[in-house]
Amino acid sequence: MRTLLSVALAAALPLASPSAEARRLGTLDFTPCSLSAPGAPSAVEAQCTTFEVPENRAEPDGRKIALSIAWVPATREAEPDPIFMLAGGPGQGAKASYPVVAGAFGEVNRSRDVILVDQRGTGDSNPLACLDAEGNNAFGDADDESAEGARAFAERCLAELSKKADVRFYTTTDAIADLEAVRIAIGAQKINLYGGSYGTRVAQQFAAAYPQSTRAVVIDSVVPNDLVLGSEHAKNLDATLKAQFARCTADKACAAGLPDPKAALLQVRDALSVPGLAPVRYRDPTTGESREEVPTPGHLGILLRMYAYSPVTAVLLPVVLKQALESDYAPLLAQASFIGGSLGDQIMHGMQLSVSCSEDADELKADPADAGSVMGSEFVAFTKAQCSAWPRGQRRDNFRAPLTGNVPVLAISGEFDPVTPPRYGDAAIAQLSNGRHLVLKGQGHTPIGSGCMPTLFAQFIESADAKALNASCLDRLAPLPPGTGLYGWEP
Repeated sequence: MRTLLSVALAAALPLASPSAEARRLGTLDFTPCSLSAPGAPSAVEAQCTTFEVPENRAEPDGRKIALSIAWVPATREAEPDPIFMLAGGPGQGAKASYPVVAGAFGEVNRSRDVILVDQRGTGDSNPLACLDAEGNNAFGDADDESAEGARAFAERCLAELSKKADVRFYTTTDAIADLEAVRIAIGAQKINLYGGSYGTRVAQQFAAAYPQSTRAVVIDSVVPNDLVLGSEHAKNLDATLKAQFARCTADKACAAGLPDPKAALLQVRDALSVPGLAPVRYRDPTTGESREEVPTPGHLGILLRMYAYSPVTAVLLPVVLKQALESDYAPLLAQASFIGGSLGDQIMHGMQLSVSCSEDADELKADPADAGSVMGSEFVAFTKAQCSAWPRGQRRDNFRAPLTGNVPVLAISGEFDPVTPPRYGDAAIAQLSNGRHLVLKGQGHTPIGSGCMPTLFAQFIESADAKALNASCLDRLAPLPPGTGLYGWEP
């Protein structure tokens, strides 16, 4: 897996209700729309508009970007300080991410408007998608995963995107200037921020650059400012898998089916590394059509990592390994195909490269210790190869400095997060006098909707006092039992 993400995908569609009326917020006129997403329990009724900003702020009369914005009005009388939801990736749009987490915002949305700004280069804000030969959104050439192939893919993508964008101006620094412009346009003196995954970087950078505009910040699955994003993906995944495997070993039913999960993983990886494996026929989970493909360690890696993101799928890791150990690779290929296709739909890889190449690639180094990990050093090599062809933008002064001062910050982490482990949350609040970090037992990536967390979220936004929260209700959270079959665990 080559990106941070939370699972979300949506589009702004015309709202069918004839009673819906256009509304105005600050200087912006909005019209009714609906936000929907696969996996979301229902659509979210909203108001949508666009707001033009200069692509390059040093050339205000040059090319403009129409930022796509959705406003979910408060269900009761709105407080003057709305909450901006910042999406992850990098490369996801806020409008596309919100429907899946809307339930977690239910209590917050009673008294505060929710503002969703598709970050420039994502969603409907001049999206920077890299397309493969079939016209599908992609991260690279599936037929050539070499460093040379990665660079060539980036060069082709850059040539196409340069027709509509200067990719140097799609960084976090550019994005936070957009958020400040939107704040002014809607007439809010201060705003609250919720950032998930990569969105936590955006939230911290905004609070540091515009402290006078920031009331309170929630950072969920934290990327600390000093982290070179991607440098620890391999070791973090291995640490989470080790913890999950230990739970299987300690569970009688799971251990009976897979006595040594780590040994099984190594055996499967070695089997998939043998040259000349025959193609395996499987049913495409999206189209239902029969397909053939040669299974590889890459298929195993993406499945293990993405399954580890959520506790519901993490419990099936022993099942996945047991099937592969028995040379039943069809389920592995089907699920890897589904995940890969979903990621391509969600992430605008051109925008991701603009962020990664400008903010992290120059400090990204391969760690020899990653050679024996599930991910290996592929992510680092792939990113550096693509960034060698991608123009670099600017990152703000003191970009790596931790957020300091007295801004109220609530950090949230999942105990088994495979990409942003709890130690990152500790680091992010270390120099914040009004900061607090909550670690949710048994949870994975972006656990804002787990247990009583939505209530605590609302209480924090109401009070802007993280230390006053009574978080004892989180003690009721616990890991799900390890899975022993396709239907979950033993009763």
